Amino acid sequence: MKNLFLSVLAFCGLFMWTATLRSQPVSDSAVRCEGEQVASEGAWCWFADPRALHYENEAGTINSSYLGYIDVHGAVKAVQYDFLRKRRTEVLVRSYFQPDDHNNPTFLVLPDERIMIFYSRHTDEPCFYYRISQRPGDIATLGEEHKILVKDNTTYPSPFILSEDPEHIYLCWRGINWHPTIARLTLPDTDDCVQIDWGPYQMVQSSGARPYAKYCSNGKDYIMLAYTTGHPDNESPNWLYFSKVNIKTLQLEDVKGRVLSTIMDGPFRVNRTEQFAMEFPDVVADQTAGMRDWVWQLDVNKNGWPVMAMVKISADKTVHDYYSLNWNGREWNDFFLAHGGGHFHQSPDIEHCYSGGLAMDISVPGTYYCSVSVTGEQGRRYEIVKYEVDEEFHTVRKTYITQNSRKNNVRPYVLPSSVGSPLRLVWMNGDYYDWIVSSSRPGYPTSIHGDFRWTEEVKSAESDLLAFEWPETDRVIAGGERCEIKVPHDVQHADFTLFLSVSKPVGGVLCAGSEWSWGIDSLQMRPVLTFGDEVQYGNNILGSSDSWSRYGRGTNGLWYAPEPYSHFTVALVREGRTLTTFINGMVDQWTDGDFRLERLLLGGSGSNIDGYALYGRALTPAEIAVLISQCR
Repeated sequence: MKNLFLSVLAFCGLFMWTATLRSQPVSDSAVRCEGEQVASEGAWCWFADPRALHYENEAGTINSSYLGYIDVHGAVKAVQYDFLRKRRTEVLVRSYFQPDDHNNPTFLVLPDERIMIFYSRHTDEPCFYYRISQRPGDIATLGEEHKILVKDNTTYPSPFILSEDPEHIYLCWRGINWHPTIARLTLPDTDDCVQIDWGPYQMVQSSGARPYAKYCSNGKDYIMLAYTTGHPDNESPNWLYFSKVNIKTLQLEDVKGRVLSTIMDGPFRVNRTEQFAMEFPDVVADQTAGMRDWVWQLDVNKNGWPVMAMVKISADKTVHDYYSLNWNGREWNDFFLAHGGGHFHQSPDIEHCYSGGLAMDISVPGTYYCSVSVTGEQGRRYEIVKYEVDEEFHTVRKTYITQNSRKNNVRPYVLPSSVGSPLRLVWMNGDYYDWIVSSSRPGYPTSIHGDFRWTEEVKSAESDLLAFEWPETDRVIAGGERCEIKVPHDVQHADFTLFLSVSKPVGGVLCAGSEWSWGIDSLQMRPVLTFGDEVQYGNNILGSSDSWSRYGRGTNGLWYAPEPYSHFTVALVREGRTLTTFINGMVDQWTDGDFRLERLLLGGSGSNIDGYALYGRALTPAEIAVLISQCR
């Protein structure tokens, strides 16, 4: 049996090597090119941003990319690519959340270089959640979950810190009356708590029920917003507007700086009448007759002028065309990019305005990535196509990023601040049935793909294996039994990895070392890590939101009962003075301390331990992932 397990570890090297061969550049239309998988399960909507970003500091101690997503099991996740340590780490930000792709997390780099992650339910809960990394640039060290309580619903958090006010966080979202909303927050205190010290305030009031807004900033003193009359399914025509928030005066202005309102005095009112367009010509960015506009991206070009990526949808919702919309200092100009097809998903009776989507690379003027309907070897699929446009707005080059894909490629996104980084473009790949999991549809069983090939060195672990039991059928340690592992003296104070495969989990301690233990709280079904007198409860329960699939579709504010895991894996990894726990391959808890192994006790909780392995070094997340694959 040990030889079998060692062959698994040898397979690690083969696994990582073959991963570099999957998406070689294609020169033949018959060759399949789907990009590289970034995450096996995950999705996002396109209104909560930044859903991913890259950050490098001047000191050279941080060089990482971060991507956030939510899967159909209601797990809010993030992946970190640390290019200095050459390590990919997936983090479980929150298990058992509302399984809805509107709930993808967004990121903010704080002045102390820690990473703050925001997330919220879709429209039916008056609060935001957030967690903050406890070490600069490292989301594998997330702190406890906190809430920001408000009076109205929350969706699509978009956070900013600007150089003219570095002591505050500005948070924009869809909130009061389902309209664009803003609040100013204090920076986290010593307990990582933030307070709202201005707002929340509704910024605009539309004649439509639900304006959809995209936000960006100039990094200095303005937050800009592009927003629609309402939802394009309900509004025809659906106009597109632009305004900006002056954080010095806390007023709303048009693109030329004309004051529209003082935000705290009440929202600025917009509508789609000719009289409004004549009175506020620099607020109305697009009013194409008969078209249902929707905005996909807003950014600022090198002149400081706003640029938008948008889709114009026909009145009957069957034709989706992609455009770029630019302010030239005097007026708004649009130019056509590509035909986007119709709605991309597999449910014909809902969301006819869901385009495949587009993104622009603001660092390379005239560069756009569009999800377009293409006929290939697999039939009609949505592929990611790069369009390069010259200064006269003529398309000069079209390059297929994906082709002959087995599944659709949609909702592309260019990572902010990623110039010079290996990972620049990401998108969703897979089937899509609905934005929420319900009894009528399975939601969004997609994965996240990207434009680069990740490679990671995997060392041989044969000489580091200290104890192992991995049966093919019989359980190793049945519920209630206890097993003591003798640990060699020379590794009792060194790095280690303990890997457990657990079934029928119940409360109690599953493993214990010298003055520390790890187990499950029986009431909350949360992991419990103890060290000396300190007790640390995990942020995430050992369960999913799969029960949502038994209920009707909708955002009703309920928390359906969690679906407990029938089986899971846990890896406890000591590296230096830090112990990190991985649940099903994702970082769950971490703490510092002298986690020694003079003795190691397994079992005794009532849970079954179906297999275990102890190593005399810290395994990487990639090696842990391969071990997990052998448990299925």
